[in-house]
Order: sequence, then C-alpha cells, then structure tokens
Amino acid sequence: MSLLHTTISTTPPRLIEQLKSVLRTKHYSRKTEQAYVFWVRRFVLFHNKRHPKEMGEQEINQFLSHLAVKENVSASTQNQALCSIIFLYKNVIKKNIGALGNTIWAKKPTKLPVVLTRDEVKTLFLQLNGVAKLMAGLMYGSGLRLRECLGLRIKDIDFGYKQITVHNSKGAKDRITVLPEHYKKELQIHIEKVKHLHQLDISNGYGSVALPYALAKKYPNASTDIAWQWVFPAPNISKDPESGILRRHHQGEWMIQRAMREAKLKSGIAKHIGCHTLRHSFATHLLEAGYDIRTIQELLGHKNLNTTMIYTHVLNKGGKGIRSPIDDL
Repeated sequence: MSLLHTTISTTPPRLIEQLKSVLRTKHYSRKTEQAYVFWVRRFVLFHNKRHPKEMGEQEINQFLSHLAVKENVSASTQNQALCSIIFLYKNVIKKNIGALGNTIWAKKPTKLPVVLTRDEVKTLFLQLNGVAKLMAGLMYGSGLRLRECLGLRIKDIDFGYKQITVHNSKGAKDRITVLPEHYKKELQIHIEKVKHLHQLDISNGYGSVALPYALAKKYPNASTDIAWQWVFPAPNISKDPESGILRRHHQGEWMIQRAMREAKLKSGIAKHIGCHTLRHSFATHLLEAGYDIRTIQELLGHKNLNTTMIYTHVLNKGGKGIRSPIDDL
C-alpha cells in the first residue's frame, strides 16, 4: 500500500483539519495535501503524539534523521517531509521554529534526464494509438507533465493562436505552451467527441465537472459548461470522493502509463522511460533545433533557469518563434 494512502486515526483531527483548510485556501493540489497530511501525522506519532506546539527544531531534526538513517528514504522524500512540517509551523501553528540552522536539507543526487532521439520518438509513437497516442503527442509536442495533460480542460486549448494554457501547474503557476500543428486536426475531432459525450451525460442526469477552488459557488452553472469539461474524460461515471457527486472525472494516470510501458516493450527501446521522458525529449529537441534557453524555460514553466540548463546539450542560439518538435517528424 502506498504511504500516502495510509491512514493514521490517532492524530488529533483538529490539527489535521486546520492543515487541510490552509492548504486548500492556498490552492495546493490534492496530491500535495495528501502528502503534507501524511508527514505531519508521521511527525506527531514519531514523538508519541506530542502536539507540534510543544516541539521545535530539535524534534524536527530527530524525525528527519530517523527517516534518513532508519528508514533509508530518498532525498526527495526527506525534503518533502521537511517541507510539510515547515508549512505546518509557519502557516497553521504560527510558531517560529528558528532558522533551522542545524537542519540539513537532503541533497538530491544529480541525474541527467533520459531523453529519446527523434527516431526513438517515431518508433515509440508507432506502437501507440487512440487517446493514449494523442496524450503522448501533447506531452512530447507541448512539453506537458502527465498531470498537466490529464488536467486540461476544453477552454485551455486555443486553436486560433495554436497554444495551450496550463493552469495551476507545479508551484501553482499558469503558463502558455505551444499546440502542435501535427495534432491540431486530431485534437479538434477528439474534442467534438467529448462534446457529444458531454451531451449524453447531461441527458442522463449527469454532466457536471469538478471546478477549482470556489468557482462552483461563484458560478453555479459553470460545472456543466462545455468549456470546463476535461479534454480527456474518464470512460465511466464515478463518485467524486470530496463532494459525493456522481460525475465524470478525467482519465487516470494508469491508462497512459500502461500504454507507454507496452509501447516501450514493443518498440524495443533499451532505455528506462516513462511519460516524463517525453517532456525531457521536448526540451532537448528544442535546444538541438536552436531555440533560446529562456524561451524553453517559459514553455516548461521552470522557475529557475538552472533547472532548464540541464538540457543544454548544444550551444544556445537565438529564436523566439516556436515550432513544436513533433511537427518536424
């Protein structure tokens, strides 16, 4: 069972509810909320259910040391635990725990991203079909993360300007990236099918979609508006775990991940790849084509240029006009 889905009922519910409330007010993603709640519970239980108000820097260091030494967690996991606890003290408890001068952030090992060659992308895509191929095409052709692709709504696709707006991506930021000409017509046909499916849902008494933040209250009719519907809806109606409403969510991660695994095996590509490999390949191929590093930084939504610099395999050249690498296949 995944750690993030483990429930620990002995943690004081009042503190956890406060934590959830603040996270939602600050528009953190549901996945981040689950992770932060999990680590706060683990922190409290590790110190025999002492309230965090009674603890500070020393107890935080003890917990992090336990994770690193006894549980041998990865650097990213240890840092996630620390971020969760710092968020609790700063935003919920409102207690100053100092500069955490003795708290050492775990250093992540430097790893170069796995990148596919253009020929490997062609070979991989020959093994994909249907919605999975379209989703993979957008992840490679637009540089989308998997969750960004899954979370696309119809209003986010601008065929006129050939661009995609990504809302509330990593770091709670919005950005605009390129819409591949290669998939423009196919995406238009797909969206027409989604619109037809939406009409069927409405006729069957469904058709509402989960809205971000408080939009459902501010705009009561928006949940059934076609503009807010998912670009990649799930095949079945299911109960929303938060509201209890029966509605159609977006496709699950497992669908495209399974399709990618099967395509990799059939293609014979001898690399450890996944959905995020397509985003890495997008950035690297743009650099190879001579596009400016800062333009690529904006398309990827990186806050720090150093994050984008990992893709610098060729000399930087000028160029602001963007043509998706998939359009050259």
